[in-house]
Amino acid sequence: MTRWTASDIPALNGRRAIVTGANSGIGYHTALQLALHGASVVLACRSAERGRAALDRMRAAAPDADLALDSLDLADLASVRGFAERHAGTALDILVNNAGVMALPRRTTADGFEMQFGTNHLGHFALTGLLLPALKDARVVTVTSGFAWTGRIRFDDLQGERRYNKWTAYAQAKLANLLFAKELARRVPTLVSVAAHPGYAATNLQQAGPRMQGSRLMDRAAALGNALMAQSAAAGALPTLYAATSPDAKPGACYGPRLLQYRGAPTEVVTPPQADKAPQAARLWEISETLTGVTYPTAP
Repeated sequence: MTRWTASDIPALNGRRAIVTGANSGIGYHTALQLALHGASVVLACRSAERGRAALDRMRAAAPDADLALDSLDLADLASVRGFAERHAGTALDILVNNAGVMALPRRTTADGFEMQFGTNHLGHFALTGLLLPALKDARVVTVTSGFAWTGRIRFDDLQGERRYNKWTAYAQAKLANLLFAKELARRVPTLVSVAAHPGYAATNLQQAGPRMQGSRLMDRAAALGNALMAQSAAAGALPTLYAATSPDAKPGACYGPRLLQYRGAPTEVVTPPQADKAPQAARLWEISETLTGVTYPTAP
């Protein structure tokens, strides 16, 4: 693959896209570039205030873009269902499952799931399933993380009720994202399901956990790490944009930064061995259907 940049995104006129967590970071730059290249983009955001601010910034950067804002809280299945009801009736070409939380103290979603597993995995699992009627010959991109390499699906304690470590829970959720993207490619061949990860990119994700804990020291450390070592959020969005728009993106593949999966131009990257264990993916899928109440059609 030659060095791929945002200028290589093809014309997307007539295409419709939804990007979750589009108010900041990777999601913001993904939505902006899709809109700049002609797509009609829905910004799916939990916070109306932050979503409106992001929408205003995008409209300033792309005055002619077709942009809309809608409310989506992936930590609340009622919100997910409401969002899907508003959008499943119109053909959708690109769905970017980007929103997420990282390294939080243990807390639960509105439905009682551990927050990181419930938001990062179950929320997107339910959203994608509920939007399937609109996703004909579409591209679904699920954003994972390099932390998936340290992840393990703890089927005996998925919700971290017996033992909980915020980084272990995050790694499990990011591995679940990979397993979902690959299993979706196997089960729904009528769409192109791919995964992407940004490497180390400077977003507010790294500081959200410390801020929720009230740790100024860790907040400042995360900010310093972003400033000194991370690539920009715009650069971190390139693997997601490649996965979402390149005609060469392959079902079940994962795209990330070229240089040690840390930074650089997007390329297809190796995924952890546990992400390719089909029986584990199938088991997680069945559990996810049970927990969310969202059942996907059986593959032909």
